[in-house]
Amino acid sequence: MIPTTCSHCGAPLPDQTQGENTCDAYLHQMLFWEQETPILGVVHHLMVLCYHLQHPHHYSTAGLAHAKTLLKSFLAGESTETIRRRQREAVNSSKRRWTVTARAGDEGRYDPPVAWSYRAADVVAAGKEAYIASVRAWAAALQDDLHTSGHWE
Repeated sequence: MIPTTCSHCGAPLPDQTQGENTCDAYLHQMLFWEQETPILGVVHHLMVLCYHLQHPHHYSTAGLAHAKTLLKSFLAGESTETIRRRQREAVNSSKRRWTVTARAGDEGRYDPPVAWSYRAADVVAAGKEAYIASVRAWAAALQDDLHTSGHWE
């Protein structure tokens, strides 16, 4: 049986017999738009972060916690350059004692689950012309949803 919703973010998945309408396909569509129109890459950091925060099984528990701090910093207006400079030592893979990505027995998750109000599918549905505004709206909605569900420190 083909699922009708994403098991991670709850996004409705259209009839998959008509193509690859999965969250991964939405991610690839957004990456394609950024590649095709480089100015859209101005929100790449938010897009990738939002996608992975809504699909936390890609992160380790520590990686998920770190990702939430990144979202806070970005939404507070910090630039990617500032964050990279500030965190250079903390995230240096040869020095940190935690993994970013999930490992068997250490996958990020939300308990209780989050009821997401805006997802990758919504960004794609709004179209390439609205991409930058849609990704920014996604990030703001994600923060609100995490806060409402008690997963925002």
